[in-house]
Amino acid sequence: MHTVHIYTDGAAKGNPGPGGYGVILEQVGTGYRKEFYEGFRLTTNNRMELLAVIVGLEKLRTPNTSVLVVSDSKYVIDSIAKGWVFGWEKKGFAGKKNPDLWKRFLRIYRQHKVDVKWIKGHNQHPQNERCDQLAVMASTQPVLNVDAFYEQQRGDKLI
Repeated sequence: MHTVHIYTDGAAKGNPGPGGYGVILEQVGTGYRKEFYEGFRLTTNNRMELLAVIVGLEKLRTPNTSVLVVSDSKYVIDSIAKGWVFGWEKKGFAGKKNPDLWKRFLRIYRQHKVDVKWIKGHNQHPQNERCDQLAVMASTQPVLNVDAFYEQQRGDKLI
């Protein structure tokens, strides 16, 4: 079984504002590489950072895959590496932001062997730079998706 590296980035202009994520999946030693991105009309950078990780994990087809998630998001990496998300889960995510995404993350996280690594953003890391390009491009598409949970939580009308 091959190890997969998942590189991620999220962006939001205005925070909240239009946002997007970018993901690169690379299967180590095989040359396999795939890119994904998606944009939303109103969201936050932290939601996009977390959604990028979720989407990367959800794209894996084989359970129990060994995965290294590489992100420049301290919010995401520290929440996982320092175990905060597991404490939040035990407390029903009371008072925590993005519970919808953290619950979704935990469902897919538990299907794989996941390690995480923080890298400094905008530091000439090729995959991180590409993910940033994808996230920004996604956030500027002429038609953007609705981040329904976020907009409903804010009390915004979805139409």
